[in-house]
Amino acid sequence: MYQVLLFFHSIFRWFVLLSLVYSIYRAFRGYYSSLPFVKADNLTRHWTATIAHIQLILGILVYSKSPIILYFFANKKAALQHTETCFFAIVHLVCMLTAIIIITIGSALTKRKPTDKEKFKTQFYWYCIALLIIFIAIPWPFSPLANRPYIRLL
Repeated sequence: MYQVLLFFHSIFRWFVLLSLVYSIYRAFRGYYSSLPFVKADNLTRHWTATIAHIQLILGILVYSKSPIILYFFANKKAALQHTETCFFAIVHLVCMLTAIIIITIGSALTKRKPTDKEKFKTQFYWYCIALLIIFIAIPWPFSPLANRPYIRLL
C-alpha cells in the first residue's frame, strides 16, 4: 500500500505545480491587463486549492506509512544526524503544510476581495509564496538534502 500511495503522491505533485503555475499566470495576466475576474478565474483558484488539499491528504497517508518516518520516530537521536531522514521527517512536512496553509488563506482572501484587481493581486502574491516554498521542499533529483526521481514508479 505504501508504494501505491507514494506513486500517487509523486504523480499528483505535478498537478499541484501545474495548477499553481497556471493560477499564477492567470492572476498576473488579469492584474496587468485589468481583466475582469471571471468564472474561469474563480474555478482556477478553487481547483488549485482543491488539488493542493488532495495532495496534502496523500502526503499525510505517505508520511504515516513511510519507513523513513517510522525510523525517525523510533531512533530520533541517530535520525537527526542523517540529512535525508531529517528532510522528510521535518523540513518537507513543515514546508508543505505551510504552503498548503498559504494556498488556503490566499484562496479565501482572493474570494473575499471586493474588486477584480485586488482578487488577481491577492491570488498572485499568495500563490507565488506557496509555489516558492513548495519548490524548496520538493525532493528534486538534484537536491543536496534528499533526492528522488521526477516520477516514482510502482
